[in-house]
Amino acid sequence: MKNEEGYSIKDIISLFLSKIWLLIAVTIIGGLAAFCFSKFVLPLEYSSHISMYVQSYTGITENANLQNNISNSKQLVNTYMEVLKDDAVMNAVGARLKEQFGEDRLIECFSFADGKISPSSIRNCLSISSVTDTSAVKIVATTKNAEVSAAVCNDLTEVAPDYVEEAVGVGSINTIDVAKVYNTPVAPNMKKNAALGALGALAFACMIIFLIDFFDNTVKDTDAIGKEFKKPIIGEIAAFGNEKKKKSSDENDYVKLTDKDVPFNIVESYKSIRTNVTFALSTVEKKIFEVSSANPGEGKSTTSANIAIALAQGGNKVLLIDADMRKAVQHKIFGLKNKKGLSSAISKMNSVEECIQKGVMENLDVMTSGPVPPNPSELLASENMGAILEKLSQEYSMILIDTPPVNVVTDAMELAKYSSGIIVVLRYGSTTTEDVEDTIKKVEFAQMNMLGFIMNEVKTKKSGYYSKYKYKNKYYYKKGYGYGGYYGAKPDTDDEETVKSETSESKTSKKQTSDNAPKNNSGKKKGKK
Repeated sequence: MKNEEGYSIKDIISLFLSKIWLLIAVTIIGGLAAFCFSKFVLPLEYSSHISMYVQSYTGITENANLQNNISNSKQLVNTYMEVLKDDAVMNAVGARLKEQFGEDRLIECFSFADGKISPSSIRNCLSISSVTDTSAVKIVATTKNAEVSAAVCNDLTEVAPDYVEEAVGVGSINTIDVAKVYNTPVAPNMKKNAALGALGALAFACMIIFLIDFFDNTVKDTDAIGKEFKKPIIGEIAAFGNEKKKKSSDENDYVKLTDKDVPFNIVESYKSIRTNVTFALSTVEKKIFEVSSANPGEGKSTTSANIAIALAQGGNKVLLIDADMRKAVQHKIFGLKNKKGLSSAISKMNSVEECIQKGVMENLDVMTSGPVPPNPSELLASENMGAILEKLSQEYSMILIDTPPVNVVTDAMELAKYSSGIIVVLRYGSTTTEDVEDTIKKVEFAQMNMLGFIMNEVKTKKSGYYSKYKYKNKYYYKKGYGYGGYYGAKPDTDDEETVKSETSESKTSKKQTSDNAPKNNSGKKKGKK
């Protein structure tokens, strides 16, 4: 999500909106947890209160104005409040409380030291404040016992006058009423705690999501990858396939472009990749290119197979070679036997023609990997491999080689002198920028032509750029055309001429895929027009 300039407000909002249901769930759980904790764990607290009134200096009004009298009264109130909080006053209150309730009952409300109630524990349960624009002092006591709370207020008002008179020497402090016992608890406030718990959980979840995204260095934006490494983007492939099928068997783990359940936008994405590959190879004589990835499990074999299918559907005579002899996949994708293949042809155990399985699809032949050899890299770098490719390049208009991951083994690099370039498949949210950087370094070191990247398994339900990608696919589907990938600049869907050209190109591709279908009368009429 983070771009080169950092996060924008739009990026942050998009990030949180992409996790909206997670945030809602965490907020609800946090609120419920705080509510249950308040209800079943926190003890009940009860409060009581009383007001004390301060009488100002005597005889000061004769030679002083009203403003001075108010000022003197406020100073006296503040002085009395400090006296009420003194340890001597707290000890006197504690002695009275112990006589009234006994230590066993008070121990749940206060802490004891040397058989006496700690002055700080009484002070902590008290709230002493002045009432604005008056000479009144309000005292509120909150403890775990309603009767004790009322007793604290009453005992304080009884012992306070003596200490105030002794400490200050002027004025006096009096009370009118006594503190009452209120059996309705004032704490915990379960609604307030639940709201705070929900807000706290929401803030914590937002912070975790932001930190994960901030430190997430996996590739999720083809624009950023193209700009950072200055390489073209061949295309993007949205995540598709039946997860239940993938878990049921290894054979169903690979989805071909010709399968019935492949979405329309996936088909169009591969058609776009076909066009971009054709453009990328238009300036070279040998139409031999490799498809690889940075690491295993990024979908390069499935992508290779589907690119080969798309090229064959475009009228090209295509040969797909499985050069991943350590972990062969193409024979599983197409349901072929793998008793002889590339390793057999290079080692001259079988002829090249015997190792090619022809007519797998229209215009598509496949050379599987063959038996696993002890030296795959040496076989691929051998002169026999070069001779095989030289011979086959005269028979096929395009040869696609599925090679092992670049960052794992050097097999793809060994073919550098025989191929016209390499396409690297990246997996959305899995391949890291460090992986891409290492791959490019190895490709450049081998002096290979980097044709570009293909972003695989794009999560179209994500926010930001890929939500736009999903929208474009839906839009194209309704209009009858669409391209998921791009080479260089993206197509401008708002431009009227571009829309027309894309529409006509889609119609042309539809005619190509239906060459073998019988033409009806209406089709003939349209052709005449």
